[in-house]
Amino acid sequence: MTHLSELIAAALTGAPVGPFALVRREGAGHVDLFTGTVRAVDRLADVPLPDGPAGPRTLALVPYRQVAERGFACVDDGTPLECLAIDRHERLDPAAVLDALPDAPVVTTGAAFDVTDEEYAAIVGRVLTEEIGRGEGANFVVRRTLRATVQGPPLAAALAALRRLLVGERGAYWTFLVHTGTRILVGASPERHVSVDDGLVMMNPISGTFRHTAAGADRAALLRFLADPKEVEELYMVLDEELKMMATVAEHGGQVVGPYLKEMSHLAHTEYLLAGRSTRDVREVLRETMFAPTVTGSPMENACRVIARHESGGRRYYAGVLALLGRDDAGRQTLDAPILIRTAEFSPAGDLRVPVGATLVRHSTAAGEVAETHAKAAGVLAALGLGPQAPVSGPGRAPRLADDPEVRAALAARNAPLARFWLDQRPADAPGRPGLTGRRALIVDGEDTFTGMLAHQLGALGLAVEVRPWHVAGPVDGYDLVVVGPGPGDPGSRDEPKMVTMRRLLTELLARRRPTLAVCLGHQLLCGLLGLPLHRRDAPYQGLQREVRLFGTPRRVGFYSSFTARADDDRLVGAYGPVEVARDEADGAVHAVRGDGFAGVQFHPESVLSPDGLAVLAELLDGLLPAPARSAVADGA
Repeated sequence: MTHLSELIAAALTGAPVGPFALVRREGAGHVDLFTGTVRAVDRLADVPLPDGPAGPRTLALVPYRQVAERGFACVDDGTPLECLAIDRHERLDPAAVLDALPDAPVVTTGAAFDVTDEEYAAIVGRVLTEEIGRGEGANFVVRRTLRATVQGPPLAAALAALRRLLVGERGAYWTFLVHTGTRILVGASPERHVSVDDGLVMMNPISGTFRHTAAGADRAALLRFLADPKEVEELYMVLDEELKMMATVAEHGGQVVGPYLKEMSHLAHTEYLLAGRSTRDVREVLRETMFAPTVTGSPMENACRVIARHESGGRRYYAGVLALLGRDDAGRQTLDAPILIRTAEFSPAGDLRVPVGATLVRHSTAAGEVAETHAKAAGVLAALGLGPQAPVSGPGRAPRLADDPEVRAALAARNAPLARFWLDQRPADAPGRPGLTGRRALIVDGEDTFTGMLAHQLGALGLAVEVRPWHVAGPVDGYDLVVVGPGPGDPGSRDEPKMVTMRRLLTELLARRRPTLAVCLGHQLLCGLLGLPLHRRDAPYQGLQREVRLFGTPRRVGFYSSFTARADDDRLVGAYGPVEVARDEADGAVHAVRGDGFAGVQFHPESVLSPDGLAVLAELLDGLLPAPARSAVADGA
């Protein structure tokens, strides 16, 4: 403890202290102390990960602005990607760390949110109307930041806050303090963003916030929360979004495990775990998963545009990650990266920032989301002396609600309506569907990486799949099937470049009678070309599961859309021949169409909300790609 004691003694006097980090990781029986040197790099690919003996190599502080590496929009505030090159690693006894940390109050002045409750409520209203209501996405996270000034040495205050978090918070994935010399981050993040160990990639989508009362957790209220459609759908939506990321970084996509209840001092969350195998460099895994939908929204690319439109200023480290990179005993790369939420940032001058955000979905209310930001900030604010402390855990503490049989049953019930394709273990060598195996498919991505999940489902049916962004030119010859995929935006736009390009592609495919499947946005554009009018729904179908009749068969599927086509009849004849229409008899909303060489679906067959999605795909592809004639196969055609 001598080394830590020296660091703390210097910090308490305000003397210069070299870079270091203290980290308590979930399930660990020790606290890690990392010391070394810090340098800034430009890109995630530049984060150092040298060879050598097993152990941690680098602790990277990844700011939100790095999302620009993926070509996504952000307000560039210049916050650096800093890397602590670890020269020394000590494992310390948690009790001894608590004894060494200062047990003193954190004194601040001038604490206030940069956006008032009233202003934040107005932003919530605008996002619901102007973004979700107009088809720009299913959910968005908008930030506000509490600002204050710390009295006394900032590092001493941060160490005192860390002690209070270690004592008073529970359920955190990482509880940490990182001091680089130019900034201090201290927090208790509940959420693993991504980890890699022995080639296994894991992600941890968390959503839904249950706020404890002053008397503690209320079992009956928790059961009502677990049955609340808004909370259920919010978790399903981030689950879908992180499955999209797993579809990109894991060779066979992600398997869903859970859900679980994560209990913390002031609130509880619901969460899933996702797991999949990958051989990618861990820095590439980090890059392809920037950043979690739980702190941005979905679809991811457009969520970044929405954030840039509605937030004032940059996010600094909020929604970024801490990333601990290292190697195992076999020399393989390892990664452990919590999301930077429930985190306070101290400047050397004593400026304090505590950013927090709420997830806005179609069921959101302004008052509810304002309250959620206060609840999420409560744990960190308590550690900073800006809110009430939660009761300290001890022998008399009530049992965990997660162990209650009714709570466990309520959580398990959430999986009943979901697609088994993502819940069950899938053998990598499972045979494909007869007639589809070996055929080639091109998916045109309309800025929604649901296309990655769709690629895995088509691959499971036996097709060899390539995904291409809508704006990347390329031939469509040589593919047995072209899928015109989903994406945000208004399909009725006549001049928006994405709509123009995708409409032109569909026109070419239809004219040439090339087998074509259109999904969500692609389906809406297809319906427009078939002469069906497009309509913006009065209530968005974002993250909504419904049972619909598809060409006479009832199917349970998931929708993410604010627009729909409408039809008065089940059949029509147009420029591309006869068309069958599966529609809602109540309002004429078109769920699917099919004709000679084409089909379209308004829902997402690849979504975790579509338990019948794989069966629907198989049936549509059997019509679009009939099995080769037996004689042709025999001739080697």
